[in-house]
Amino acid sequence: MKRRKLGTSDFYVSEIGLGCMSLGTDFLKAQSVVESALEEGINYFDTADLYDFGENERIIGQTLKNVREQVIIATKAGNRWTEAKDSWTWDPSKDHIKEAVKQSLKRLNTDYIDLYQLHGGTVEDNIDETIEAFEELKDEGYIKYYGISSIRPNVIREFAQKSSIVSVMMQLSILDRRPEEEVLPLLHEKNISAVTRGTVAKGMLSDRMLEKAASKGYLDYSFEELQEVLPLLKEKLASTRSLAEVAIQYNLSHPAVASVVAGASTPEQIRENARAANSALLSTEEVELIRSITKANKYDQHR
Repeated sequence: MKRRKLGTSDFYVSEIGLGCMSLGTDFLKAQSVVESALEEGINYFDTADLYDFGENERIIGQTLKNVREQVIIATKAGNRWTEAKDSWTWDPSKDHIKEAVKQSLKRLNTDYIDLYQLHGGTVEDNIDETIEAFEELKDEGYIKYYGISSIRPNVIREFAQKSSIVSVMMQLSILDRRPEEEVLPLLHEKNISAVTRGTVAKGMLSDRMLEKAASKGYLDYSFEELQEVLPLLKEKLASTRSLAEVAIQYNLSHPAVASVVAGASTPEQIRENARAANSALLSTEEVELIRSITKANKYDQHR
């Protein structure tokens, strides 16, 4: 599988990354998925301390311990479970981040985290303090690099200007093109990589299409619009390959994108994602056709 440089880091990440949130807590099942990912050349694994109350990190640490030097482990911090573990609160403070990293390191059973990400963020946060926490963790050797996971343009701009982030994880798809006009060009200019999620738009950009569409629609698409757009995309672009392949290649057509993080709960899903990444690139004409069929959505909040 092809790899791309992650921002200004010295990491080269696989074009498909494994989003680990959907692995579940059955160790043997999760292990089979992770091993399939490694067989397909995937070297980028994305987890978070929030997933399954930390159990996800434990599973990732265990399944990757024998190949630790060959993989890139990305995890996240900033959310705290309540004592009842029925919800979480937001805490981007320096104290929390510096304590959270130690707990993640313990669960991951590793001496360092390759990419440590802020799991959200608002402009009301003390962003300077948050950046200071990540920079100290770099200096202390706990993390190699850091990034943020955010779809908020105002937060992304602050970190792009003030910090040494190497990546921003964000939602991007053929049906959610919000980052294209204002976020992706900024990241490309700053040599910060986008790592995308939500590529198949809750399954709508797959062969199941309208089965996965909700009656209330999706973002600024009504259900009636989805009934027109999805079959048209399939007819015009997916006659010889799956719509999911087209969706993944669309994200990879953006020069700012380093990796498409996709969830998988079975080895077959891993193989499908790998086939999609290894499939033919979209032509300039195909990219333009997609843009003519779909909406150039824009962020209406967090400006």
